Amino acid sequence: MKKPPFAPPPAFLPAALLVLGLTATTLAGAVLAADMPKRKPGLWEITLQSAGMPGMGSILQCIDQNTDDLMQQRAKQNKTDCSVMDIKPQGNRVTVHSVCKLDGSAATTDAVFVGSFESAYKGEMTTRFNPPIHGMSESKMSQQARWLGPCKPGQKPGDVIVPNIGGINVNEMMKDPKFQEMMKKQK
Repeated sequence: MKKPPFAPPPAFLPAALLVLGLTATTLAGAVLAADMPKRKPGLWEITLQSAGMPGMGSILQCIDQNTDDLMQQRAKQNKTDCSVMDIKPQGNRVTVHSVCKLDGSAATTDAVFVGSFESAYKGEMTTRFNPPIHGMSESKMSQQARWLGPCKPGQKPGDVIVPNIGGINVNEMMKDPKFQEMMKKQK
C-alpha cells in the first residue's frame, strides 16, 4: 500500500505550535550543518519542551546514517539563509550561535547541547525573533534525546511517531515537492 504524499499541517494548528516546529527545524539545521557527530542508528526518543506551552510527549524516530546525512544535506542547502553560524564542539558539549532568516524575521538562536550522540544528550535553546513571528519575540526550548535500541519491527529509517498526530517518514517528506514548496514559503 503506497503512502500518501506529505500534506501540509492543517490550518487549525495553533500558530505557536507551527513556530515551535519551525524553530526546532532551523536549529536542527544549524547544528547538523556543523558536521556534528552522527547519532547512533536505531530508535531515538526525543522530548521537546517549550516554555509556556504544554508538553506534547515524546517523539520516536527511527534513524540510520542516511537519515542524518539527508538532514545534513538539507541544512547545507538552507545555510544561505543564515548570516551567522558559529558552532563550537568541545568534548561532550556543543555551543551554537546562529542568525537565520525565518518567515520574514531574523531568528537568533543560542543553544548548548551536552551528552553523547551515541546514547543520550540534552539541549537548551533560546531563539529571539526580530520582528516577532505571530506575536512571539522569544522561544525557549529544551530537548532531551536518548537511544532506545534497534528500530521496532516494521519501522524504516526516517519514520517518526508524533503523539496525537501519528507517523510520518521524514526522509520521504523532505523529498516531497509539496513540502519543499511549503518550506520555501516560510522564508
